[in-house]
Amino acid sequence: MTTILYDDNMPYAREYFSTLGDAKAFIAGNINPQDLANCEALLVRSTTQVDAKLLANSPKLKFVATATAGFNHLATDELERRNIQWYAAGGCNANAVAEYVIAALFHLGNRDEFDPRSKSVAVVGVGNVGKALCRLLRALDIEVVTYDPPRAKRDPSFHSASFEQVLGADIISLHTPLVKSNGGENAYPTEHMFDKNVLSRLQPNQILINASRGEVVDNTALLTLLSSSRQAPTFVLDCWENEPEIERALIPHLALCTAHIAGHSLEGKANGTHMVYERLCAHLNRPATLKLEDFLPPFELPASTLKTLESVNSHDSIQTIVSQCIGSMYDIENDDSFFRRYMAKSTSFAEIRRQYPVRREWYALKVSIQQQKAATVLRDLGFTIANDRP
Repeated sequence: MTTILYDDNMPYAREYFSTLGDAKAFIAGNINPQDLANCEALLVRSTTQVDAKLLANSPKLKFVATATAGFNHLATDELERRNIQWYAAGGCNANAVAEYVIAALFHLGNRDEFDPRSKSVAVVGVGNVGKALCRLLRALDIEVVTYDPPRAKRDPSFHSASFEQVLGADIISLHTPLVKSNGGENAYPTEHMFDKNVLSRLQPNQILINASRGEVVDNTALLTLLSSSRQAPTFVLDCWENEPEIERALIPHLALCTAHIAGHSLEGKANGTHMVYERLCAHLNRPATLKLEDFLPPFELPASTLKTLESVNSHDSIQTIVSQCIGSMYDIENDDSFFRRYMAKSTSFAEIRRQYPVRREWYALKVSIQQQKAATVLRDLGFTIANDRP
């Protein structure tokens, strides 16, 4: 029987992995080399550093997987040196991150009285998340600028804008992996892509959103800019340098700030578990018989939110209708307010992530919309239109 250790913060992990062997949970941050003495499969999230130190006593370990899209916490060179197969659930939370960005734009639009659909958005990094965001932006008929030179290099059908075009967009949304420079051999490093010089070129009317990796933006340079200028651009940070030991002095200067939870929808996290399950089945040469739909609970809005949605009528603008539907699913202002209050009293950034409440993705909501143009937009955004014919 395969011995499996899994992060207890992986939704439905016990239900999935107990079908494949002797599966036991560990608490993130509370695992040590001795725990791996008999482990054959280690399943983690981004809070566990799988490095040479952790692997020092793992003679039976043959498979390591992370139920997250990013895998900077995996020492892949060390895993390969030890002939341990590894896997990352790329794209598992792409929809959740894309929905977070759109929610941020509509919140800022309501606050600052602009229609997000009148803006141009540069998507920096067009992988799984970037592609998901582009789909939502185009559903809203928003002008999209796509920037991804590495993808253009390997995919002749993809055209990357210039970096100058990125800096000319009204809104810049970052979705790159963290790629460090290796002495000039790497042509496209992303660490501090937005450094002091680039940040100083942004205009006061621009918005920058980082929901990728904290190190893509030089947080020290950003703090200097925001502390010294009254006419700085608008910044939204979900990802931070040096997590969980973030630069808390940045918080008062940001329009929106959250604890690296953009991808933390129930569907996104559960999909990560499911993808790891499928890959582990393949590794063990076992059939993958379980489906994600077997576990996701039915979705019901609170009565107060339903009442608000019922007030949407055919005379409202598309911006109003879309904004209310998005707000009914995810109150980004509530996340921002909680983050500010909690971080003012505590340095436990990781605890906010660990205790993050359930958030559902848009398709879980069935909404009745009589205005056909608005219904088309919502359908393209991924909402379920209750009055659609089967």
